[in-house]
Amino acid sequence: MYHILSCDQFARDDLERIFKLTDDIRTNPERFTTSLQGKLVATVFYEPSTRTRLSFEAAVLRLGGKIISTENAKEMSSVIKGESLFDTIRVIGGYCDAIVLRHPERQSAADAASVARVPIINAGSGSGEHPTQALLDVYTVYKYKKTLDGLSIAVMGDLLFGRTVHSLVKLLALYKDVTIYGLSRDVLALPEEYVVYLEERGVRYIPCRSFEELPYDLDVLYHTRTQTERFHTDLQVEEFIIDPEVMKRFSDRTILLHPLPRRHEISPAVDTDSRAAYFAQSHNGMYVRMSLLHSIIGTSF
Repeated sequence: MYHILSCDQFARDDLERIFKLTDDIRTNPERFTTSLQGKLVATVFYEPSTRTRLSFEAAVLRLGGKIISTENAKEMSSVIKGESLFDTIRVIGGYCDAIVLRHPERQSAADAASVARVPIINAGSGSGEHPTQALLDVYTVYKYKKTLDGLSIAVMGDLLFGRTVHSLVKLLALYKDVTIYGLSRDVLALPEEYVVYLEERGVRYIPCRSFEELPYDLDVLYHTRTQTERFHTDLQVEEFIIDPEVMKRFSDRTILLHPLPRRHEISPAVDTDSRAAYFAQSHNGMYVRMSLLHSIIGTSF
């Protein structure tokens, strides 16, 4: 593994290795405190981020590495002077050992990798993909469910622009007997390219338009916020709100995930529900990213 650009690059065996290493890092953190000693990682974010940027930076520091960072590269770098992404990557690649990149264009990570002299890690590419988020999402499901085969999962909200969903369904397609329900308004339905992707891999995909269409015994509810920043019009969309009454519709075994940030699509009253796993999900992100960084540029033991 060199670049991390898309979930297309992963096989089931890859995920099993990543999850095993993540568990090892969580259990024995002292063994990995010098993994990135002498290494410098650049976090280059053209779009806002809290969890992804800070969890990557925490991961680097906990592995003994160092960080250089720009959290608003669109306005606080030479991009504002007209510098291209290609030139920015060529320059920054001469300063560091890996680049964690978030950018509003779908092809940004692949474009960066085409000229980079160091590994590129895609931390979100427009409405395309967010592979490291999907890895931590699937890892979280695995920790709760102990398996990824035979699961039923509802992805909800903005399935059109939601890059976390786009990456997640690709990873779920690596497993057997998976059923995915897509709950969204018509204007935010899952793009056809992903529906076809799932069909070609034998995953059952069932579009839904109400909570009533979801089975009681779902394994996972995966909600997302509406990506209003990617709308090209003043489109108004009625959102699906999860509150305690909605949660009563589902089994005690149904876990609720969200990549965060949330706005009002999950009521704070749900936070105390034992099935609400979104904060644990977020914390898992640091350990999964530690695993990836160790695999890509870390010191072998």
